Amino acid sequence: MNLSDIINSIYRMPATSTNKLVSCSSRVEYPKGHLVLKAGQTEPDIFFIGTGIARAYILHDSKEITFWIGKEGASIVSLKSYVNDRAGYENMELMEPSVLYRLKRNDVFRLFQEDIHIANWGRKFAETEFLRTEERLIPLLFTTASERYEILLRDNPDLLQRMPLECLASYLGVTPVTLSRIRAKMK
Repeated sequence: MNLSDIINSIYRMPATSTNKLVSCSSRVEYPKGHLVLKAGQTEPDIFFIGTGIARAYILHDSKEITFWIGKEGASIVSLKSYVNDRAGYENMELMEPSVLYRLKRNDVFRLFQEDIHIANWGRKFAETEFLRTEERLIPLLFTTASERYEILLRDNPDLLQRMPLECLASYLGVTPVTLSRIRAKMK
């Protein structure tokens, strides 16, 4: 995906506003395994995935707990760094060689002041991120592991080929052994 398409998928703006936002971005390429964000460090900028896939995880008892997976069109952002300019708690790792678009926070904030369409885009971006978080967290409270796996299969079947099963198991809140059992039962 190109950055204009990603921006307009969040909130459609006039071309002049979209172009202003795109013009202050930079395109970067990183290999599989690259940490875009590192726990304990401040990264105030926003990255959008043009091609590739990423995951966010935290270390707990020496285990990597994956709590977010994003692919083309998704944003990579540490809200703690972006909003409060403080060190984030998460690691965000690329799971494939990836093309990202980087928007520097200072440039985005300046454009919020200059262009009402970009300010509205920023509000819509924040609303979308909050909604995605809610849609991820609430089902964890009342669905079984099997139901979460079925939702994953329905909504993102490509993740089974693009992500290690260990990461998917963690994302679903189960052990790899449990995920193997769920998959065996469904066949």
